Amino acid sequence: MLARLRVLARRYWQVLRRPSVHFSLGFLTIGGFIAGVVFWGAFNTALEATNSEAFCTSCHEMRDNVFEELKHTIHYSNRSGVRATCPDCHVPHQWTDKIARKMQASKEVWGKLFGTINTREKFLEKRLELAAHEWQRLKANDSLECRNCHNFAYMDFTRQSPRAGQIHARWLQEGDKTCIDCHKGVAHRLPDMAGVPQG
Repeated sequence: MLARLRVLARRYWQVLRRPSVHFSLGFLTIGGFIAGVVFWGAFNTALEATNSEAFCTSCHEMRDNVFEELKHTIHYSNRSGVRATCPDCHVPHQWTDKIARKMQASKEVWGKLFGTINTREKFLEKRLELAAHEWQRLKANDSLECRNCHNFAYMDFTRQSPRAGQIHARWLQEGDKTCIDCHKGVAHRLPDMAGVPQG
């Protein structure tokens, strides 16, 4: 039995080492194309499956902490019925930016495996650090995820409060601020900001 497996393995290795000797170029081309389509489809299916609110809230760390907070904000429930989900605010829509973000977020798997924030107490203890990372990311990409839905070009400043309209109009012209500079607590509670420089 073992000898037969060795012979079979050697035969498959020879086919893999020099496939053009055993198969025609047309077969290899078509086979490669089909394999590429299958791989691409599987990759995008997995990417979209991990880019859903159901996936984000499948672990209790998110479901019991930040998702519960989101439920009490205007991004979750409002008069227009438009709701922002986790990936709307935390994953860019453009494909290349989305892949880069997914690679960054893969380190969160280590946090899950090692129980970094697996209790409410641990979460609250690390909350400021976690929020600061997200604020830095949003500042660096000019609040890209916010701008996927909120576009200055379509804002009617006359329908905003006078203060908000003035601030939005000024920063639209000056361009020195981004959404996250002022809207840090828009979808989740702010961490304890004692000792953190403001502005």
